[in-house]
Amino acid sequence: MGTETQLLLDIGLPGSMARDDLVVTRSNRQAVMLVEGWPDWPGPVVVLAGPTGSGKTHLASIWRENAEARSCDPAALDEADLDAAQAGMPLLLDGIEPGNFDENRLFHLLNAVRANKGSMLMTTAHWPRAWQIRTPDLRSRIQAATTVELEEPDDELLVGVMAKLFADRQISVDPAVIQYIACRIERSLASARDIVDRLDAASLARKSRITRAFAAGFVSEHDSGQRAFEF
Repeated sequence: MGTETQLLLDIGLPGSMARDDLVVTRSNRQAVMLVEGWPDWPGPVVVLAGPTGSGKTHLASIWRENAEARSCDPAALDEADLDAAQAGMPLLLDGIEPGNFDENRLFHLLNAVRANKGSMLMTTAHWPRAWQIRTPDLRSRIQAATTVELEEPDDELLVGVMAKLFADRQISVDPAVIQYIACRIERSLASARDIVDRLDAASLARKSRITRAFAAGFVSEHDSGQRAFEF
């Protein structure tokens, strides 16, 4: 492989977290409606739970911008976070998982949010009951939160995301080809962005259109039926 080709294949465009880049389908519609319904939430604390690649961080980013929320590191909650909660500032804890947070600090943060009529959005890859919380009072606070599940991206979502990514690059790809790709990659938005980046770079390097035959050289379906990349 020549240097020019290698450089092209190494190009990776970061995924946009803007609202205009959000594709809404059955798999994420409930979560989108809740995030966009702020501040008219059922309660002050909302948990978005879903597998890796389901779009939790994208939704969290949209909410953070709309709510002008403070981003808090679940693994390093501090006095500044508590001060923000006591001031009624909306808080985002993106990526809270079993064992990566201090129970006492999270408990006091939740109390401050509730007492000061604030809002808190937490995202997680695990349903809250799997967080292995030992403190009874904290466990009851988490159980009282509104939890919305983000499902694994469906084919409609993967197709929609890839179609938009190709269009943003001004690349014309037959919808049937996009559908073919969607059926043969891992079910995650990160995988959809990655395959578009790779196909874009390879088509530029080879000066070739992205046809089904071209795409077939980049994706394949495992005999087990599980989706995976094959480059």
